[in-house]
Amino acid sequence: MPRTFEPMLATLHDRPFSDESWIYERKLDGIRLLVFRDGEHVELYTRNGQLRNDHFPELLDLFAAQPCRRFVLDGEVVAFDGDVTSFSRLQQRAGIADPAEARASGIAIHFYVFDSPWIEDYDIRRVPLRQRKALLRDILDYSGRLYFTAHRNGDGETLLAEARRKGWEGIVAKQADSCYRCGRSKRWLKLKCQAGQELVIGGYTEPEGERIGLGALLMGYYESGELRYAGRVGTGFSDAELRRLHRVLSASERETPPFADPPDECGIHWVQPERVAEIEFTEWTCDGRLRHPAYLGERDDKDPHEVVREVSGT
Repeated sequence: MPRTFEPMLATLHDRPFSDESWIYERKLDGIRLLVFRDGEHVELYTRNGQLRNDHFPELLDLFAAQPCRRFVLDGEVVAFDGDVTSFSRLQQRAGIADPAEARASGIAIHFYVFDSPWIEDYDIRRVPLRQRKALLRDILDYSGRLYFTAHRNGDGETLLAEARRKGWEGIVAKQADSCYRCGRSKRWLKLKCQAGQELVIGGYTEPEGERIGLGALLMGYYESGELRYAGRVGTGFSDAELRRLHRVLSASERETPPFADPPDECGIHWVQPERVAEIEFTEWTCDGRLRHPAYLGERDDKDPHEVVREVSGT
């Protein structure tokens, strides 16, 4: 039984399409987790290999109670704000590393299973996706806060329109006969309802007026091994998050900018580019800057050096 491996990742795609050889799933705004169960032992790992057992103890109970005793599951842990998944709400929970405190947080978490590369004693990565999902539907007990990720056959354009009406993050299109391949693939495509992606924090500004903690974050992405400046983000923060960010960022300050093309401004606190945040925005400008960005939350499930500017086909 494998103990760790790289998950399959989708490629950004900007043109809705319908095709009978593809299936379409809701894109969830959560944290990707790989679940490993071997008998009584369960482990939860992020896509970059960080153990998350203490952060989500309810999931350990959920998977330990399953009738199938040996498996690897691929899915997403989410928190809801009304009927919509909310990464900012999940981020409040994901930062709690004490199991008892996590259970008492009042933030309910849910897990959506959408794939499996390994079940019982079988490596099923070469089994077509539609058959893998059929196996998943049959072997797990979907009760409590565990859900099977439903899909729609063929009609991606209608599902994307529905996603926009309901305020979803987007949809994921998957070739129905695709194998499970580690790493990024064009056999899985993500279509977003609005722009947004992970970006690296490279600095922050001083707060002004009655603002506390910090004023704005300076964000960037990697291109040819260099960190490129993408603009500043000054909205979307709670007071508690402003205080927390100031505390952790001030501890990693540096004298020189981490960006290859830093903004020519005074009064910026440069930091080590080791933290990643989820940023929502309307579009990229022609000079490579974020338009109307907002902070959704910090995430630690991705290596900063993997953060690149997401454009269609990459």
